[in-house]
Amino acid sequence: MDMRRIEEKIMKTFMMIATGIIVGGLIFIILIIIIKGFPAMKLSMITQLPEGGFYLGKEGGILNAITGSLMIAGGATLLAILLSIPVILYINRKQNSLLAHLTRFSFDVLWGVPSIVYGAFGFSLMLFFGIRASLWGGIIAIAFLELPIMSRAVDEVVRMVPSELKEAAYSLGATKLETSYKVILRQSFSGIVTAILISFGRGIGDAAAVIFTAGYSDYIPESLTQPAATLPLAIFFQLGTPFPEVQERAYASAFILTLIILVVSIISRIIGTKISKHSIK
Repeated sequence: MDMRRIEEKIMKTFMMIATGIIVGGLIFIILIIIIKGFPAMKLSMITQLPEGGFYLGKEGGILNAITGSLMIAGGATLLAILLSIPVILYINRKQNSLLAHLTRFSFDVLWGVPSIVYGAFGFSLMLFFGIRASLWGGIIAIAFLELPIMSRAVDEVVRMVPSELKEAAYSLGATKLETSYKVILRQSFSGIVTAILISFGRGIGDAAAVIFTAGYSDYIPESLTQPAATLPLAIFFQLGTPFPEVQERAYASAFILTLIILVVSIISRIIGTKISKHSIK
């Protein structure tokens, strides 16, 4: 048998094994969450706020944590979009400049910074400006966390837009600004949606960055200056109790968090697919 065919079969086998490990690991995690959290999966979990003695096993839900997580991650993702898109479009106009290379290097370094560092940095800023732990503090900390992830992902997508398409836009009289926002963004929309999804998932599932900045509350925040609960911290606090029924709620909360990310992923893929149909391949 040809040596190349043997190598191909070996590589296919490795690929199948790796795929099986990844898919199997995901299914195993989800099954564990469902099995351990099934006794606590009630409608009241997502429709009620924690009542007195909730962490002692009494009635109530985690509506405060669900709402707080969506508000923090949603606000942080929006802030990261507003900061990252203009930066990426600008450095792609200066492809090989020192500024572009330095910016990309900075994002690479920031990507590797642990989330607890962002939390400590956000906490230091809050102390400096006299801001208490609040929804606004959590949004800022998570935005810093999401910014390098979103920026580098969007950058890679934008760099894949054919240069001929840009030159065609210029030849038709389009300005650099019009080309950036009406041509490049349109062509890379599907990839940008994926980058936003990755960033949102990273933000909504992080606990270290918000433990110092967002605080925790059994109520839904009514303003940016009030503390906000998050699902990761709710899971942490519930698992830390000695009561089995509360620990079951922690697994149910983990399932809800996973389900939120799954729903957002599906919606984003649908939107990206519809828009990409109108893009030039």
